[in-house]
Amino acid sequence: MPFIKRNSKKQIIGIFSDEQDDAQEELSVNDKEIIEFLESEDYSEYTNHLLNQSDSDFIRVLEDLIDVLLDKHILLLTDLPEAAQQKLLKRKKIRKDHIQSIISDDDDNIF
Repeated sequence: MPFIKRNSKKQIIGIFSDEQDDAQEELSVNDKEIIEFLESEDYSEYTNHLLNQSDSDFIRVLEDLIDVLLDKHILLLTDLPEAAQQKLLKRKKIRKDHIQSIISDDDDNIF
């Protein structure tokens, strides 16, 4: 049976297979409220949110996989199309700059 999360108006705003801190109420899969939620626009937005989050997580996995393949010389950067090379290099630079900014912020607070 799924666990549900409700908003302040007691409307379902999320469904989970496992109990969550903010989703401890269990309902039957056939419950009218669950069926209405799954047919609603709110569910469509909820699903889009989950897919977007999943996409972000999966992109990170793919980047890590590509890095491993490059490090082991199984794949060369030049094996990829030019557009893919540019996108990978751009993300690496953004991530490196971000890490550098975090490190420099931490250094400022040492003393």
